[in-house]
Amino acid sequence: MAEPLPVQQTRLQQSLGGAGARLARWAINPWRRLSLQLIALLGSFYMASALTTVTGALALLDPLAALICVVAVEVAVRLRRPLRQRPGDKLTLQLLDMLRLGFTYGLLLEGFKLL
Repeated sequence: MAEPLPVQQTRLQQSLGGAGARLARWAINPWRRLSLQLIALLGSFYMASALTTVTGALALLDPLAALICVVAVEVAVRLRRPLRQRPGDKLTLQLLDMLRLGFTYGLLLEGFKLL
């Protein structure tokens, strides 16, 4: 079999490849880390609220939207274990937890609006 060709190192690939490390270095400051977590929490809350509003207004895909939401939260829970066991900075784990928490809280609050 032929050996695969190496991927060319473009500036875009180098820039995107180092984005996670640059974000982790930027978030060393506790206030920056907290603001990033708050943005993730509020952004996911907004996405859950918008998703339920749109699917509720259309009244067509309610069961499918509920399935997608449950699958998304379950995938986030399953991704948590490898992130916990990884050594080093836990910024990715904290952001994933904030996204999951905001999304779940947004869905819960929208459910209480229906009562």
